[in-house]
Amino acid sequence: MSELTEIVVVGDDDTGLVARVTSLLFERGCNIEDLDQAVRDDVFRMRLHADTAGMVCKAETLREDLEDLGEDLGVDVRVRFPDEREARRIGLLVTKEAHAPRAVLEACADGTLDAEVAMMAGNRSALESLAAEFDVPFFDVGDESGSHDEAELLDLLAEHDVDCIALARFMRILSPEVVFRYEGRIVNVHPSLLPAFPGAEAYRQAVEGGARVAGVTAHYVTTDLDQGPVIAQRGFAVPPHADADDLKERGQPLESEALVEALRAHLADALVVRRGRTQLREEVDPEEYDLGGVTAPEAPAPMPSAE
Repeated sequence: MSELTEIVVVGDDDTGLVARVTSLLFERGCNIEDLDQAVRDDVFRMRLHADTAGMVCKAETLREDLEDLGEDLGVDVRVRFPDEREARRIGLLVTKEAHAPRAVLEACADGTLDAEVAMMAGNRSALESLAAEFDVPFFDVGDESGSHDEAELLDLLAEHDVDCIALARFMRILSPEVVFRYEGRIVNVHPSLLPAFPGAEAYRQAVEGGARVAGVTAHYVTTDLDQGPVIAQRGFAVPPHADADDLKERGQPLESEALVEALRAHLADALVVRRGRTQLREEVDPEEYDLGGVTAPEAPAPMPSAE
């Protein structure tokens, strides 16, 4: 797939969209290798991969023709040629908690992640100073209630040429308008061992559910809340009589660790998703990535000798 051109079409569902796009590609000498489509909440998405090596026009001409077709059809068409798919620009989405975004910023700064944070956007302004510390532009896209403006967010992601989105404890749900445009390129960290305890207050859910082991999960974002393919997980034993704050204290460092490791594997194109599950590519050494682990409880003291 890395040698193919990716074309994503998003907009209101209507008849004839697939035929119009594929016909244009055929007329330009492009060979379609893969195509899938979906509709969610009346939003249509088509993603296809095409071999454009033998196209009978220039790359920019193809892009312009597809964008013009999109305007005619009333949909958004985005094209990523193979060389453009090597971009390493992260859009960091945040709310109030600083541990996960700081970990991503530090990992980019010290070279752990082969990427740069192109922009940070929050539905609150609480972390503007953190962005300034790393000389990253910050944008408050939230209103007084914390609801984010997705149209503004999409404009900012496009303006800063963002290739990958990291949800670093961003406490809002992204609609299909965003997810479909960046499908397979949005990584979230959630404070539970998914699929257990999705949604809000995961640490509290773990305590109330009597979990013996709790943890965190970094996963790809889909239109189904907290159900995207798992990339990396970290777990720990739940101490007796622990409350949600105790789990949060133990879990937050692991949230940062899992998110960075998941981004590292994603940016290196080390992952492939098959039937809703992530796997390392066959040519990747599994020792290069730590995608799962559980912190064991302390070993019990040895029993005294009977003698």
